[in-house]
Amino acid sequence: MTRMPTSLLDPVPLHSAVQFALEQAHQQGATAAEAAASQGQGLSVNVRMGEIETIEHTRDRGLVVTVYLGQKMGSASTADYGLASVAEIVEAACNIARHIEDDVCNGLPDVDDLATTFPDLDLYHPWRPSVDDALDAALACEHAALDWDQRIENSEGASVSTHETLGVYGNSLEFIAENRKTRHGISCSVIGRGEGGMQRDYWYTSARRYEDLEAAAAVGKQAAQRTVRRLSSRRVSTDRVPVLFEAPVAASLLSHLVSAISGSALYRKASFLLDQLEQPVFPDWVRVHEQPLLPRAIGSAAFDGEGVQTRTRDIVSDGVLTGYVLDSYSARRLDLRTTGNAGGVHNLTLVSGTKSLDELVSDMGRGLLVTELIGFGVNPVTGDYSRGAAGFWVDQGEIQFPVDEITIAGNLKQMFKDFSDVGTDVDTRGNVRCGSILINEMTVAGD
Repeated sequence: MTRMPTSLLDPVPLHSAVQFALEQAHQQGATAAEAAASQGQGLSVNVRMGEIETIEHTRDRGLVVTVYLGQKMGSASTADYGLASVAEIVEAACNIARHIEDDVCNGLPDVDDLATTFPDLDLYHPWRPSVDDALDAALACEHAALDWDQRIENSEGASVSTHETLGVYGNSLEFIAENRKTRHGISCSVIGRGEGGMQRDYWYTSARRYEDLEAAAAVGKQAAQRTVRRLSSRRVSTDRVPVLFEAPVAASLLSHLVSAISGSALYRKASFLLDQLEQPVFPDWVRVHEQPLLPRAIGSAAFDGEGVQTRTRDIVSDGVLTGYVLDSYSARRLDLRTTGNAGGVHNLTLVSGTKSLDELVSDMGRGLLVTELIGFGVNPVTGDYSRGAAGFWVDQGEIQFPVDEITIAGNLKQMFKDFSDVGTDVDTRGNVRCGSILINEMTVAGD
């Protein structure tokens, strides 16, 4: 029985590499520098139709060094923590910087913005199963899917994965800190056949702690149920109707919000929400906030990719856009202050209403429940939105039949204003946390 290796995630070599890189940067004439070292290890097994497809052990590490020569910046990286290799990449970064034009916005964060408190967010829960145990879980997952209904006749596979990482970040402002985290998952995708042809769907579970995962058989059963309910899908006539985004796909709407209010989009003037700070962009009941300090959550972090302290804050309050998503560079470009989002948002959360998904379907009356989005037809400058979709047609407050090969279209700026309700079925498997979202009206293009 092969087991996962015991942890190789020793912080001492990472701290040493970071500190040596910073010392070398100073010796080679850098006016400021930062370095990030990381190590990771994991196991991933994949099965299909009861047979092993892949077994993969992963071990990785890296060091990225960024130096500043005044307002010039250069970066270089290596996977070798040896002193000679670290000195070489620092030299390479300095040589790059010497050939780069000055940019007044380059530089480290302001020292007052750096993290000074490091709460235990309970992110590290290593699970090191043997290969046999991981394979048993993957096979049980797929077996549960294939056995659930005779119409499930094929599989795209089931997988079990576990990964743990350690990161150390430091800069020449005498800041150095580490973070350690794990993430485990089980997934399954199967194919069913009905009178109208074949359909596929999937399900997965993901968590920091193995004990928080759904059971492997439950994941397989859910994948099968979602596939069978899509059989005999049909198209519908083009119409303008309410559209209800199921929670797993509703999160993409908030991702479009984040993209529109990110610093890089704003200073490039490539956002449909340009100059909307302190303006209403949603109905007055909508609240969107970051929760970076949630225990065991996927997006939790005490500091961002620049060492800046993360904080709980509203991005949308009472429907009004109250904050952007900025790192130090983009904040300087906009003459603002970093929001601690170098590397992205942290557990972005849309506050739910009081109704379940079934109740939202009933409230919708007649319209479309979207369970899958296809393609990426979104214009970040204008907000125009057009994506392929599949889901279920709703009439008289009840699901009537599955639909596919349709397109839903609108404009994100108007779609945000047309939020009607948010369900209690919050999907917490990712960094964006929200329930199903009901939008008053969109164009559904079919026959």
